[in-house]
Amino acid sequence: MASYSRAAQQWATFSRVWHIIDGRMQPPGKIAALCCTHLQGLHKPMYHPLSDCGDHVVVKNTRHIAFSGNKWEQKVYSSHTGYPGGFKQVTAAALHRKDPTAIVKLATYGMLPKNLLRRTMIMRLHLFAEEDIPEEILRNISTELKQPRKIPRRLNEYTQEEIEAYPRLWIPSP
Repeated sequence: MASYSRAAQQWATFSRVWHIIDGRMQPPGKIAALCCTHLQGLHKPMYHPLSDCGDHVVVKNTRHIAFSGNKWEQKVYSSHTGYPGGFKQVTAAALHRKDPTAIVKLATYGMLPKNLLRRTMIMRLHLFAEEDIPEEILRNISTELKQPRKIPRRLNEYTQEEIEAYPRLWIPSP
């Protein structure tokens, strides 16, 4: 009986869990690092580099990611077709307009280990540009991952009590 219970425990640890993360106002590198940890299974206690024990990761709102500084215009993604004159370069803004999920996918793919399991792991990454996720994927999701960076509030999102309680640097004279 002990071996049966141990096998059930092993199945539970190897079973694939579905995680969801909201990409709104998050840097692509932070999202990719979090996704890679769960795609590889690094968060599980029985992780081994040769075993494929990672989970599924769903990223929503990839259209609303945020780069810091001028990275939208300065960051360049390049590729080569293999033919003479086939070197292509595109800025992050142009790539994001063409495909809102491409930047997060490329960041995650680049952070995964460069071995034969990388293509299998990236197939468990599910990216969605907006909030709408198909019902068959929503049924599987069991945990929601915390966003890596706190979203700053806009000025119109503060209540009047919070504005009045905020310390003043100088007091206007009457």
